[in-house]
Amino acid sequence: MRITLKKRLRPLNWGRYLLIPAAIVLALLVGALLFLWVGVNPVRAYLEILKGAFGSFYNFSEVLVRATPLILCGLSVGLAGKMLIWNIGAEGQLVVGGIAGAGIALFFSAYIPGPLIIPVMLAAGFLGGACWGLIPGFLKARFQVNEIITSLMLNYVAILWLEHLYFGPWRDPAGRGFPGTAMLPDMAWFPRFWGTRVHLGLLMGFGAAVVIWFVLAYTRWGYEIRVIGTNLQAAQYARIEITRNILLVMTISGGLAGLAGICETAGIHYRLQQGLAVGSGYVGIVVAWLGKLRPGAIVLISILLGSLMVGGDQIQISLHVPSAISLVLQGAILFCVLGGQIFKDYELQVQGGKH
Repeated sequence: MRITLKKRLRPLNWGRYLLIPAAIVLALLVGALLFLWVGVNPVRAYLEILKGAFGSFYNFSEVLVRATPLILCGLSVGLAGKMLIWNIGAEGQLVVGGIAGAGIALFFSAYIPGPLIIPVMLAAGFLGGACWGLIPGFLKARFQVNEIITSLMLNYVAILWLEHLYFGPWRDPAGRGFPGTAMLPDMAWFPRFWGTRVHLGLLMGFGAAVVIWFVLAYTRWGYEIRVIGTNLQAAQYARIEITRNILLVMTISGGLAGLAGICETAGIHYRLQQGLAVGSGYVGIVVAWLGKLRPGAIVLISILLGSLMVGGDQIQISLHVPSAISLVLQGAILFCVLGGQIFKDYELQVQGGKH
């Protein structure tokens, strides 16, 4: 017996409405098997996840806190992905954005008028991430170097640079030996809302999603991005400037991830320390692809994954299971959704073997 995939002459139009829900249900069934394996009732586990994420206003606010860097990193990966540029470096760009913005607050806040400190920090965070994203963009545009490799490797450079700073020259001399910089000045702290940890970064994420949606849908530059991503040869025939667009897209993509870094630094930690690079940039890749590179869907998926993270913490406390199970569920959802997309464009054929 031989099993093959044959490309459909026409993609399943109804598949886009049913495949993703079916894939999510399949992922939840996989999660149920996992819960049974560790000796936990799956129904109770999922109820605890829902309770942990949506059981109170404060719990939901924590979901939004977790979702904030995912929105910005997802938009970062999604914007580049629209042009078939694979930015795997959002984690490093996030880190450099945090370093740049924190550097402004730590060393230049005394020279900046109080009301301008946060805008300058945001600009520095964006520029820091943008410069880090421009490096693989330049190598791709000028020398055709694979951006997946270069952007991925730069993640490790950025993280090591971060550790060097808060273990070394930027270490708080009054920190009693603990790694980390001094606290940022109070005027550099991002405002929080509703008595929770939800901060200015969430508004930045929503605003960035609206701007990117508008640019892609209604501007000439957005049209050029979509044409390059759909058919490179047609874009070249239409004399669309490929090199310029690669540089510009990777710069803005890196800047969005850089905003995530300074938002986490000035909105949550109030200093540079361990905990900035916790994988939000990598999860942003999952968010972008689950959201099919669409800004609105990226926001929604970020909130859903944020609820899984917060719910994972809840089951760790109430059911005494590893919170990493929520990460397994994220992976199961990703693989099931991507697998479902295959059947939208291909059909499974089973051929009998020869006897």
